[in-house]
Amino acid sequence: MSEVRPIILVADDDPDLRRLVRLHLETASYEILEANDGAQALETILVEHPALVVLDVMMPELTGWEILRYLRGKPEYADIGVLMLTGIGESLNELSSPIYGADDHLDKPFKGEDLLSKVSEILAKRGGCCEEKC
Repeated sequence: MSEVRPIILVADDDPDLRRLVRLHLETASYEILEANDGAQALETILVEHPALVVLDVMMPELTGWEILRYLRGKPEYADIGVLMLTGIGESLNELSSPIYGADDHLDKPFKGEDLLSKVSEILAKRGGCCEEKC
């Protein structure tokens, strides 16, 4: 019997950052999807319904806040975890993320172990993965 791997969407307009996040998450055996702007991120969410979205705030087309507001306004997407990943400033991110309904936030630059820890916690809380298996 094959193990179901949680699907995580990494949405950021910086290809180097997407690659870095992908490399960290692949070490934990997550299935990774990528989006390079807000419109592509929202389309991918609607089609794939990932367990979690690692979402940059400042992206072309739609901002991360706009995507998050859309997701939290639709009951059918309430199960999707959201980790805001941004360089807008720690205090602003810490204040804004909960207001929009993000599960957590991580400021750029970040440590790989911090990313993996937050992703695992969000998935466990949202029922997307067991804590022991993440």
